[in-house]
Amino acid sequence: MKALTLDAHGTLDRLRVVSDKLVPRADAGHVVVRVGASSFNYHDVFTVQGMPGIKVPLPVVIGLDLAGTVSEVGEGVIGWKPGDRVLVNPLKPGVGLMGEMTDGGMAQYARVDAQQLIALPDAVTFEQAAALPVAYGTAHRMLITHGTVKAGDKVLVLGASGGVGTATLLLAKLLGAEVIAAAGSDEKAQKLRELGADHTVNYRDTDFSKWVIGHYGKPQRRSYEGGVDVVVNFTGGDTWLPSIKSLKRGGTLLVCGATAGHDPREDLRYVWSFELTIKGSNSFYEDNLKALLTLVAEGRLEPVIDRVLPLEQAAEGLALIRDRAVLGKIVVTP
Repeated sequence: MKALTLDAHGTLDRLRVVSDKLVPRADAGHVVVRVGASSFNYHDVFTVQGMPGIKVPLPVVIGLDLAGTVSEVGEGVIGWKPGDRVLVNPLKPGVGLMGEMTDGGMAQYARVDAQQLIALPDAVTFEQAAALPVAYGTAHRMLITHGTVKAGDKVLVLGASGGVGTATLLLAKLLGAEVIAAAGSDEKAQKLRELGADHTVNYRDTDFSKWVIGHYGKPQRRSYEGGVDVVVNFTGGDTWLPSIKSLKRGGTLLVCGATAGHDPREDLRYVWSFELTIKGSNSFYEDNLKALLTLVAEGRLEPVIDRVLPLEQAAEGLALIRDRAVLGKIVVTP
């Protein structure tokens, strides 16, 4: 079968599309899924580059997210049969992430633990489903499971044009929030307004914390005037301190990643003076994915897909994510 494989850590040049990889077999407790669609996340860039403390068994087929059709069922698997349409939760019990610890979705077939399967509604396409798990699952847990955003909140979303960013924008709007989307170009900002953002900021030519103060007033320590209620920051790095300065008294800084650096400059005076909450959110669970599938099936949520590519162009798609040259998700159809 065809598959996108990583044979050694380094640049994206280490990725190869091979045509002679063996089709996996459905051993006990597992099924084989004919992949209908898979999608990339920024995590895939880190997997290619290599991450300190994480030993990836190489070679590996990358790609965390996938949806498709069950083609073979192993011994002991109950409740699933060939032909069933499924979304796969990338978290393999006791092992870790597919596309990292085991072969992932950038292949024509994937071996999947039956516990990872979620029934895919007929109204949801493979491409829509494959866009959901990591990006939308993370955003759903961060905003909805943790109950961090409510109607009327002013929510500033950094990195709003990526997978998690667009998911956060859409879900925050569903919750009734006023959303300020920060992006790296005027073109992206325009597209984010078309997706429903109430305001946009081009962070390359505008200090977003000064924009917040200019529009909502300087946060006050003795009242709840000024600033925004929530900042969603999964970039870290130089954006961390300006995020804290943007929050009103009692505001919340949400973090689920650190794509621009995990050891940012901090100023604790803002944290105690403005009684801020810094809340982390890690990963996603089956209930998040099922809830998202329901939203898509009901037509209340449309995952943002920048483009759909064939497997032969998958590495080019991952390069676009690395270079932050996308709006939403890159989906691949093996």
